[in-house]
Amino acid sequence: MSTATRDVPLLSPEEYLVAEREAEQKSEYFGGEVVAFAGASPAHNAIVFNLAGVLYPQLRGRPCRGFPSDLRVHNPVTGSFTYPDVVVVCGEPVFHDQQRDTLLNPTLVVEILSESTEQRDRGIKAEHYRQTESIQEYLFVRQDKPHVEHFRRYGPRQWMLTEASDLNDALELPAIGCTLALRDIYDKVDLHG
Repeated sequence: MSTATRDVPLLSPEEYLVAEREAEQKSEYFGGEVVAFAGASPAHNAIVFNLAGVLYPQLRGRPCRGFPSDLRVHNPVTGSFTYPDVVVVCGEPVFHDQQRDTLLNPTLVVEILSESTEQRDRGIKAEHYRQTESIQEYLFVRQDKPHVEHFRRYGPRQWMLTEASDLNDALELPAIGCTLALRDIYDKVDLHG
């Protein structure tokens, strides 16, 4: 995701959902504030595509499934609505309402960092993810160089960070039973463009 701008302040969650479902451009919601964002870079899109390609065969035939960035995630405790770049849910997906476009029980979320979104991704979004009980792991993936930060829940308000920066590194994702090799995540990604 790139270029975040403040759009419409202080809406109720219900007003946000009504407006969001009719909007041409996606936006996220944090405590009444709506933050719109523009399209993603080619590197961002390549990484999302690669992640889906790596995760799908490992999830196939198991009770976990992945979704790209068009599936909204809601945290009823904080009231936030976000669009992670990749979401994996294990077990039956639980949705906010009959529209089935807002997930309540993600197991893993992934954010591809960009200059324009990194502060929000690491700040308010990460805070909301840590307060979402179902989330057991979340990843920050750089798009300008090989670097992945893996946060794993160990208990209430307890998270462990593992970092990987070498293309020969791989990260184990025990909550979803998958392994991510950096070589696969960054395959054919132009890190300089």
